[in-house]
Amino acid sequence: MIISGKSIKLGDNINTDFIISGRYKFAITDLSELAKHIMEDIDPDFPRKITKGKSIIVAGNNFGMGSSREQAPLVIKEAGIAAVLSPQFARIFFRNSFNIGLPLIETDTSKIGESDELDIDLDKGLVRNITRGLDLKIKPLPRFMQDLLTEGGIVNYYKKYGELKI
Repeated sequence: MIISGKSIKLGDNINTDFIISGRYKFAITDLSELAKHIMEDIDPDFPRKITKGKSIIVAGNNFGMGSSREQAPLVIKEAGIAAVLSPQFARIFFRNSFNIGLPLIETDTSKIGESDELDIDLDKGLVRNITRGLDLKIKPLPRFMQDLLTEGGIVNYYKKYGELKI
């Protein structure tokens, strides 16, 4: 599986309240409407930086920390983000993301800049930074997790196969 897109750079410790502010948790239930507010507390222009299906969030350490709010990965996916790169993800956020089919890739992000063109090759285990001419190794994803991504999450996987094949 190859994921291609341009980077949108963020820093360390991006918590779920930064991804989608808690003030919207009960006020807005429509995901497409909620996605219009993604990252607005740290960058009000963030939604305008997204090219649906062709934008990759590149963050520092501890992405997705905070609550186990399921809206955070759902909003990222709904906004059209193709993948998220970080050296380390919060555990619950990591699991919630794969459950809905949002690719999270663990790698060193210090050599990726804003708007760099990236190709993520999950089979080869690398991120190719086309802009800078670099290859970065990624923490390999087990085949089962790649299958979850291909099917769009655990619910779709289960509907298709009727069981989890680990």
